[in-house]
Amino acid sequence: MKILVIGSGGREHAIVRTLLRDPAVREVHAAPGNAGISREVPVHPVDPQDPAAVLALTRTIGADLVVVGPEAPLVVGVADALRAEGIDVFGPSAEAARLEGSKAFAKEVMDKAGVPTAQARTCTTEQQVQDALDAFGAPHVVKDDGLAAGKGVVVTEDRQAAAAHALACLEAGSTVVIEQFLDGPEVSLFVICDGTEAVALTPAQDFKRIFDGDEGPNTGGMGAYTPLPWLPAGFADEVVATVARPVLEEMARRGTPFNGVLFCGLAVTSEGLKVIEFNVRFGDPETQSVLARLVSPLGQLLKAAAQGRLAQEQASPDDGPLPLRWSPSSSVNVVVASAGYPGTVRTGDPITGIEEAEALEGVEVIHAGTAHGTGAQDGAVLSSGGRVLSVVALGDDLAQARARAYQGVELIRLEGSQHRTDIAEGALRAQARAQAEDEAAAPAPAVPTAAAAAQGERRPEHPEFPGHPAPPELPGWRHMYSGKVRELYVPEDEHMAATGASVGDDAEYRAGSVLVLATDRISAFDQVLPTEIPDKGVVLTQLSLWWFEQLSEVPNHLWSTDVPEEVRGRAVICKNLSMFPVECIVRGYLTGSGLKDYRRDGEICGVALPEGLEDGSRLEEPIFTPTGKAEVGEHDLPITFEEMSEGMGTAVSERLRELSLQIYARAEAIARKRGIILADTKLEFGLDSYRGAITLGDEVLTPDSSRFWDAETWQPGRSQPSFDKQYVRDWLHSEASGWNGEGLAPALPADVVEPTRARYIEAFERLTGRSFSPQGPFLEVDAVD
Repeated sequence: MKILVIGSGGREHAIVRTLLRDPAVREVHAAPGNAGISREVPVHPVDPQDPAAVLALTRTIGADLVVVGPEAPLVVGVADALRAEGIDVFGPSAEAARLEGSKAFAKEVMDKAGVPTAQARTCTTEQQVQDALDAFGAPHVVKDDGLAAGKGVVVTEDRQAAAAHALACLEAGSTVVIEQFLDGPEVSLFVICDGTEAVALTPAQDFKRIFDGDEGPNTGGMGAYTPLPWLPAGFADEVVATVARPVLEEMARRGTPFNGVLFCGLAVTSEGLKVIEFNVRFGDPETQSVLARLVSPLGQLLKAAAQGRLAQEQASPDDGPLPLRWSPSSSVNVVVASAGYPGTVRTGDPITGIEEAEALEGVEVIHAGTAHGTGAQDGAVLSSGGRVLSVVALGDDLAQARARAYQGVELIRLEGSQHRTDIAEGALRAQARAQAEDEAAAPAPAVPTAAAAAQGERRPEHPEFPGHPAPPELPGWRHMYSGKVRELYVPEDEHMAATGASVGDDAEYRAGSVLVLATDRISAFDQVLPTEIPDKGVVLTQLSLWWFEQLSEVPNHLWSTDVPEEVRGRAVICKNLSMFPVECIVRGYLTGSGLKDYRRDGEICGVALPEGLEDGSRLEEPIFTPTGKAEVGEHDLPITFEEMSEGMGTAVSERLRELSLQIYARAEAIARKRGIILADTKLEFGLDSYRGAITLGDEVLTPDSSRFWDAETWQPGRSQPSFDKQYVRDWLHSEASGWNGEGLAPALPADVVEPTRARYIEAFERLTGRSFSPQGPFLEVDAVD
C-alpha cells in the first residue's frame, strides 16, 4: 500500500512514522511535509488547500490512500475532489467537516442527535453577545464560529475580555458561540469513523494554555499524555455509544456521512461527560502521544475506514487491525514553541540537540514548524512556525515517561524557545497521593517516638548502623530509607495536618516530596563511623540552605523548611528527585585521592595534568572527575567522563559537567572573598519528575562534601589544614587509631570529635558571616515550586 499524507505539522510527522511501522505499507509520501518528515519519506511542495493540486499529486505517485491531516484542506473540499475520482481518502467531506468549521453547526447536530453538551447561544450582534454573557455568567466561554487553529476560544472570568473577543470575531465577519462553562477535567478522544461504524482510540489529555498552571492565552496545544489513569473503565465505549454513533447517524440522515476521525473534546463533569467541541481530524499534540502507543497497523485501519469496512474488520479480527492493540507504556508529549508564540513568532532560528534527545531511551522528536536551512545555513534545521517540536517519550509508567520527555527537552537548543514544565504533573501527583493513601492504610512500622528521645530516653539502636540511634518518628511522615548520614521520610496519609505546616495545596505538595533529616553521623573511607559529631547535622543543613540562596539561578530540590519541631534546623522538605548514579566532583586544586592518582598516573579520571604539580597546587582550570555511586559500605569508583557518557548518554553527561563547573566557579569566587579556598567539591543531581529539569540535590558545598582551606595559610607542597573532616581522616590514618584500614573503623576520641565540630562551625560562620547556635535562629524557606 502506498499512502500520501497531507500536512506539515507534528500531527502529520507522527502519522507518517506510525504508518511506516505498518508492514502492509510499502511507501509513504507527504505534502508539503517539514524538515523532519523529509528525512524519512519523499515530500512534495504542493499547496494542501488546493484540491486540484492534491489530486494531481495523488495520481502522479499512484497513492492507494490519502490521509488528510489538517482541518483547512478538509473544509475546502480536498477529500471531495479525491473521492469524486474514486480515490480512497481518510477524511470527511467539506459538508461533514462543518462539524469543526462551524461551532454553530456542530451545536445544531448535537442537539438533533441528543448528544450531551454545554448550553450555548449563537450570536451575530453585540446585543446578543451581551445577553448571552449575562445568561451564562462567569467563567465566560466565547468561541469564534470558524477555524482558528485551536486559538479561537477564550475562557475567562473577565467579562470585558470575553466581550472584547466576541466583538472582534463579529467585526471580522464571523459568528460567535457563547457557552455555559463546563467544570471538570477535559479529555480528548479520537474516534475512527467509516460513515456508519466507529472505533475509539485511547483517551488523552492536552494542555491548551501557553503557561504553566493553565495561565495565559490559548494555543494549539503545549503537550499531552496518555493513558489517563483517573478515567473510569469503559469511558471510551461510553463516548462511542452516547456521542460518536448518534452523530454518525445524524450526519448520515442529513446525507453527509462522516468518514474520518471524529475528535471529541470532552469534559468530565459532575453530571457526566459532555462534549465541548468536535474536530474532524487528529488533534495536535494528542496524536503524537496516542500514536506512540499504538501497536495495531495504522495504515490498514485507516484504509478500512476509508472503504467503509470497519464492521467487516471487527468481524474477522485474526488478520486485521481490529481490535486495537496498545503498548502498556505511558506516553508524554512536551511541545517546544518559538519565542512569541501564540502571538507573533520569531522564525529562522537554528535548532540543535535533536539527535541527542532521540538517543535517549524511549524518546522521539516529532517535527512541526521546522524547515531546512539554505545558503550559509545549509544542512541546519530551522524554526519555521509557532510550535516547533514535540518531544515524545514512552515509559513503564507516567513518571518515567514524563521524566524522559523533559530530559529530551533539556537537550533541545532553540534561542528564545518556550515550553510548559507541568505537562501531566497533576495526574502524576494524583497517582502519588493515591499511592501514599494506600501505603498509609497498611499497618505502620513500630518505631520509637521523638517525644521519648526529647525526654532523655535513649532510642533503640539503628538497625543498619550499630551504636547510632534509630530514626525518630515524625508526625505526618513515614521513614523510608537510611543513607550514610541522612534519614529520608515520605508523607503519611494525614498530609500536613500533623505538622501544622501550611504550603498551599497540601496534598499535591506532600505527595511529591521527601523529608531529609541530616544526622550527626559521620562517614570516612566509605564507612559510617561509630562516633557522632555533635551539631554536625544542623551545621550542614544551615550551610546548604545558605549556599542554595547564593546559587539561586540553579534549580535545586528544596521545597520548604517547615518541618516537625523536633527536627527543626536539621531537616528540610525536598522534591523527590530521580537521582543520577554519579557524584559530580570538581577539583580546582590537587589534593587527596586526586593527588594519589596524579602521582601514579599523571592524570585523574582520564584528565591528564601537567608535570611538576604538588600537594595543594592550584590547577590551571578546574577539572571534572566523576565517580560512580556505591552502596553503603562499598567504595565509590572513579570513572572517566567517557565511561560516564557510555552509561548515561553524552548529552546528559555534558550537561552535568557544564553545571558542575559553573557551580564550582561561582562558589569558589564567593568563598575566596571570605578568605576561604574551595579546593574541591562533590555535587549530586537528579531529574525533577514534575518539572523535567536537571536539578541540584543533596547537601551543597558543606564540609562533608567539599574541602575548604584558609586562604592565608595556603601553601602548595604540604598538606593544607581543612575546614572539614580532615581531622577525622588524619586520625584514622595515624598510629594512634590502631586501624590499618581493614575491618570496622574505631570510635573517635574526644580530642578528635571536638576539633572536628569546631572546624565545621568555623566554616559555617566564616562563609555565611553569621554566628552559629544549635538552637537557632535557623534559615527558613517557604514552600516553592
